[in-house]
Amino acid sequence: MPGQWEYQIGPATGIEAGDHMWVSRYLLNRVAEEFGMSVSLEPKLFPDWNGSGAHTNFSTTTMRAGTGKMAYIDNMMKKFEQQHAKHMTLYGSDNDKRLTGIHETSSIDKFSYGCGNRACSFRIPTQTMHDDGKGYIEDRRPASNIDPYTVSAIIFDTGVLDSTKGDALVNHYHNWSKWHKTALIEKP
Repeated sequence: MPGQWEYQIGPATGIEAGDHMWVSRYLLNRVAEEFGMSVSLEPKLFPDWNGSGAHTNFSTTTMRAGTGKMAYIDNMMKKFEQQHAKHMTLYGSDNDKRLTGIHETSSIDKFSYGCGNRACSFRIPTQTMHDDGKGYIEDRRPASNIDPYTVSAIIFDTGVLDSTKGDALVNHYHNWSKWHKTALIEKP
């Protein structure tokens, strides 16, 4: 019988967040195996169900202190909007099946953000908005089958750095994705 389960990892920083994700996936699969069940990380298994995402909550020192106010987050959102298409190529395979604009998702083709809005690319929690930018934000675009190292790196690259340092990472990920489609490996 199919079902969905949501769980949280963290708080963690950078590479540690990826480590936590991979260990959690291992434990999830081991527990499922003990009960004769299987796990799929596909972002959209059933047309009328909500898809499976890896919503990524994050904050910076400025956001946690609240010193940049909402203007800091608004400026960060402009940077994410400019890099939206690039992020979509890094946020998991078959994510286009999930990000349709329905079932609490944004459209894969259009960047959006809003306070408390689960149908946006980025959700700004109402508490963060209430506290004038003090808190965290949630990137709702990543799919459940992401490479967590790639996603945390590109979020940092886009949201925090003044100029991109992620081009080599992006190229490596795209080359790996092409190889993976043709690799002679066991498919689920």
